[in-house]
Amino acid sequence: MNRTTEPTLQAAEAADAYARRVAAHLTHGNADLPYDITERLRAARMQALARRKRPMVETVRHAEAATQIQASGHSASLSGWGGEGGNWWRALISAIPVAAMVIGVFVVNTEQDATITHEIAEVDAALLTGDLPPAAYTDPGFAQFLKTSSQTP
Repeated sequence: MNRTTEPTLQAAEAADAYARRVAAHLTHGNADLPYDITERLRAARMQALARRKRPMVETVRHAEAATQIQASGHSASLSGWGGEGGNWWRALISAIPVAAMVIGVFVVNTEQDATITHEIAEVDAALLTGDLPPAAYTDPGFAQFLKTSSQTP
């Protein structure tokens, strides 16, 4: 073992020991609980164990043109860009789908804003040009009146 992995292993072992103590405490405390609650807790415990994160192994992958992906914990970084001619073309080509997505999101947002604005304007126009004063819509009896009037043939 080298010096950089020892603190990581010690931290992982400490976290595992802490998790075991918490699990033992929770198991001891559920003896007084009803059967249905203990079964739900058991099912949740099984799901948590299934989803438990596996320790990440540090890897370095080499791709053509000397690009490297270096993973460290929960982050990754690219290295080696620009070591060989033509890599900036790859960066430009990979940025095109991202740009298209950003433009698409902007267009959809603009269209939705226009649609919502149009709907609000229609409701406001109907309220202002209707026979009833706007205060009638806030009257609690008005909703009941609308329900009874819509049921009559």
